Amino acid sequence: MAPFLALLKRDLKLAARHGLDSFMVVAFFVLVVTLFPLAVGPEQAILGRIGSGMIWVAALLSSMLSMDRLFQQDYEDGSLDLLVLSPMALELLVLAKTLAHWISTGLPLIIASPLLGVLMNVSSAGYGTVILSLALGTPILSLVGSIGAALSLGARRGGVLISLLILPLLIPVLVFGVSAVETGLADLPSRSEFLILGAMLLVALALVPYAVAAALRQALE
Repeated sequence: MAPFLALLKRDLKLAARHGLDSFMVVAFFVLVVTLFPLAVGPEQAILGRIGSGMIWVAALLSSMLSMDRLFQQDYEDGSLDLLVLSPMALELLVLAKTLAHWISTGLPLIIASPLLGVLMNVSSAGYGTVILSLALGTPILSLVGSIGAALSLGARRGGVLISLLILPLLIPVLVFGVSAVETGLADLPSRSEFLILGAMLLVALALVPYAVAAALRQALE
């Protein structure tokens, strides 16, 4: 695990040096949720009904902003070739870089979500449900997004291509994430929705690294 932790530490340091990327992700997340009440109106009942869905949609779109840079910088400076040739399995490399991406982008979104829940008139009893659903869902966004980042490596307008490739695959995550929050806010058992999100995360952890590794090998040939 030493190479895995070393790569994770390296990517987190790079993310800290380029802190503007993480700031832009959170700023976009806050901006989308903030502007939506201005368009819908100040009706508290309407905002409370659509609040969880808006938070989830904003989180999904925000996570896509920095996805094109997941492998691109290493690809351009040649570091990716060295990493692929290193003794560490390429699948572990993918997991390390995806985890670093989630820590630098997904985790701040989770932290900011309760504050935006207040703006969208989400019941205080549902804050824990929002946080838990995002904690299970945002890692899936980073994992599935890494597939698009690998497939679009070296392509022009990679960010747009990633969105076209990945957004249809993330619809089930969005549906069950929003459903888990709304079910919890209605005082109904939401265990099944969380179990499905957990199952999606486990499947993504098991399969995505192999798919991304194959895409990276193809891109570097």
